Amino acid sequence: MLKKIITTVTLATLIFTLSACGTTLAPYDANKDLGEQINYTITGIDAGAGIMLATQNAIEDYHLDDDNWQLQTSSTAAMTSTLQKAIKDKRPIVVTGWTPHWMFTKFDLKFLEDPKNVYGNAENIHTIVRKGLKEDKPSAYEVLDNFFWTAEDMSEVMLEVNDGVDPEEAAKKWVKNNPEKVAKWTDGVKKVDGEEIKLTYVAWDSEIASTNVVAEALRQVGYDTTIQAMEIQPMWASVATDAADGMVAAWLPNTSGIYYKDYKGKFEDLGANLKGAKIGLAVPKYMTNINSIEDLKTSK
Repeated sequence: MLKKIITTVTLATLIFTLSACGTTLAPYDANKDLGEQINYTITGIDAGAGIMLATQNAIEDYHLDDDNWQLQTSSTAAMTSTLQKAIKDKRPIVVTGWTPHWMFTKFDLKFLEDPKNVYGNAENIHTIVRKGLKEDKPSAYEVLDNFFWTAEDMSEVMLEVNDGVDPEEAAKKWVKNNPEKVAKWTDGVKKVDGEEIKLTYVAWDSEIASTNVVAEALRQVGYDTTIQAMEIQPMWASVATDAADGMVAAWLPNTSGIYYKDYKGKFEDLGANLKGAKIGLAVPKYMTNINSIEDLKTSK
């Protein structure tokens, strides 16, 4: 059961409230209870994201609910903004984190150990396409099937976007600067003349990067490519119902596992386009005595 998830309070309101209580604006103090310093709040992202469901399970499995720990829903942008402000003042914070993501490049963060393995082992990001794409749009199918890159590649694009570059322009720049990598996706693919193709994605920084890059690769072989951001469940539904041709945003086996199971048989899985992704809870490294999820408990 999903419980103890804050859904009606904005991060701004939360920060104001905690400030009034004198709990979150002071720098991190290793000699004080962490929960009291951050009002027993984990800063999260969109409510439907797999990492949020996993975090709710972590709260229960580690018995953090005994101390009234809560999971704050917001958005990726709101979470990273709150994280940046906390780090600037060396304040305590616990966030839902994942890699690849630019925040692990820009900030000095660490994942908390997960001895109960609630978040699972390393994940891969898969490419999922609608049934019949291979027959209808064989060139697009081939590019999507060939698409594979690394966490370092993805981080380059994410950092550009985070610095204010338009995602499409950041993708074009990466494609231009990495012709040998792109050639592995497009060489030998029969070109088309303005055929339409639609990709959907969830608007996480990682998926904004990957979807814009693969869209640009498809344009190089002649496709008129449209991309559309959605929440995670509608993204899966769009491919399963043929409303979209594909997506490159399926974190498996855990983050998107529930949707993979729900729509199984209604899509084609082309396999991993990026290996070694990871999700979990993260904190700034200056929180030196907080190294495990178990360290969040008041009474151990």
